[in-house]
Amino acid sequence: MGIHPTAIISPDAKIDPSASIGAYSVIGESVTIGGGTTIGSHVVVESHTDIGTNCRISQFASLGGLPQDLKYEGEETRVIIGNNNVIREFATINRATKADIGMTFIGNNNLIMAYCHIAHNCKLGNNIVVSNSAALAGHVHVDDYAIIGGLSGIHQFTKIGAYSFIGGASAVTRDVPPFVLVSGNTAKAYGLNVVGLQRRGFSEETIGILKSAYRLVYRSSLAVADAIREINRELPDIEEVRVFVDFVRNSERGICR
Repeated sequence: MGIHPTAIISPDAKIDPSASIGAYSVIGESVTIGGGTTIGSHVVVESHTDIGTNCRISQFASLGGLPQDLKYEGEETRVIIGNNNVIREFATINRATKADIGMTFIGNNNLIMAYCHIAHNCKLGNNIVVSNSAALAGHVHVDDYAIIGGLSGIHQFTKIGAYSFIGGASAVTRDVPPFVLVSGNTAKAYGLNVVGLQRRGFSEETIGILKSAYRLVYRSSLAVADAIREINRELPDIEEVRVFVDFVRNSERGICR
């Protein structure tokens, strides 16, 4: 525990006494690090980055770097990382531009594996897994409990729904609805993420209803708007179906088909 004597810490960084900073790490200005968080060796946390409690940042990770966006004009933006996150070796999380949410945001209880990239203005929820070498372009939003397979690339402005699963080495250029499994280059839908839903305690009844909603959107000959009307007319009004329908209805990029 504590701060290794070789670490370089900005005088205005706010580090909880119970946090630890490893050898040769660099902590920049306007950085906060919460209690119980462990920063490994050779980590760079650049300016304007907030890290919550009980996070584990592995060696050679780089957090808070400038956005890789030619529209960035030096404005003060932040990376905000919540609690209980694990960020593994060589992962990179960049600061935002002033566009849309004006920050790069990581929620709680997420696992970001080695060599992953989280670009500017991304927003990640809670309990998400981003597997090795996956890359999220700017402005990507990922909802709770989603899993992104290794070596996958997510196009800018894409939205990834809750409890969805993206297979390894996928190229995702459209929105991925909640509860759906997609894979491929470019990614296509292959059904519900049934195993993931079962592991998360969804009842077989709920999974069955979601399968019916999925079939109306993906396996019928109906246009999306007509499929949604049929879902609302035929299926029970449960929260999970509402989440699915709202996501599909409000998708701006269109969904993976």
